[in-house]
Amino acid sequence: MRYIEGSAAIERPFRRAIVTIGNFDGIHLGHRAILRTVVGRAKDLDGEAVVYTFDPHPRKVLRPESAPGLLTTLDQKLELLAEAGVDAVVVEPFTLEFARTPAEDFIRRRLYERLRPVEVYVGYDFHFGRDREGSMRLLTEMGPRLGFAVTIIPEVTVDEGDVNSTRIRQLLADGEPERAARMLGRPFTVRGRVVRGDERGHTIGFPTANLAPENEVLPAPGVYAGVVRMLDDGDPPKGAVVHAVTNVGRRPTFQGEEIRAEAHLIGWDGNLYDRRIEISFVTRLRNEQKFESVDALKRQIEKDVAEARRRLEAI
Repeated sequence: MRYIEGSAAIERPFRRAIVTIGNFDGIHLGHRAILRTVVGRAKDLDGEAVVYTFDPHPRKVLRPESAPGLLTTLDQKLELLAEAGVDAVVVEPFTLEFARTPAEDFIRRRLYERLRPVEVYVGYDFHFGRDREGSMRLLTEMGPRLGFAVTIIPEVTVDEGDVNSTRIRQLLADGEPERAARMLGRPFTVRGRVVRGDERGHTIGFPTANLAPENEVLPAPGVYAGVVRMLDDGDPPKGAVVHAVTNVGRRPTFQGEEIRAEAHLIGWDGNLYDRRIEISFVTRLRNEQKFESVDALKRQIEKDVAEARRRLEAI
């Protein structure tokens, strides 16, 4: 997959570009419906499936005080787009200057003149241009005049509601990773580097990998079953996956203050410091709670590990 940083950096013209435009945070089922169409049409026309997206998220620039936490990092987004069969991704740097681009200029100067699309596919809620003034009507009117067709892909629904990033973030905040996964099409994951914590897990027989998260979203405080995947070389090797119990929270038994994500790898005990890992949150086991003693905490963790094994083996 070609990665192009900004439409101005396109050196080789696309071959019959089939284009979709959007932020694509999370690459959820709604995004996947669009991507399937774009990739399929590119194959039908012997063209290239092209995603035109933005970094940072527009609201990070325009309204940073109310900008949402992103479900995926840019690296995760690019990997998921590649897995979907996309041929090229153009990541437009989103700046205040770019945000002032009038909608018609965006269509003509950025989309048409630089990407030269044959067909353009967008989600039902897509807006663009200065002050989001660009409407579906403007795009569908200008597209044919410039020589490309425009198709609007309808919403995808799950659990009697539209699939969108806002709803997924709320489900994670409510501690419902299973419902979030139904909209993502996969378990929610968080990446980061393993850093040194207070190392209490080693002293009680349940060592944990303390994550410095790269993602902006963590699920609600609680204990989760899932897997840990290795993202770099070492032992276990890159790509290896290990079942895990992950605690998200402040560790009230030890009077912790900051929110942390700490994963105990089931059946593995080794040094993961400075490794990059990815934690998936498959199912929630229980709320985070304060225990009267360390022994009581150890007994509960034993139960958590047994329950995590049972649930993960049943999947």
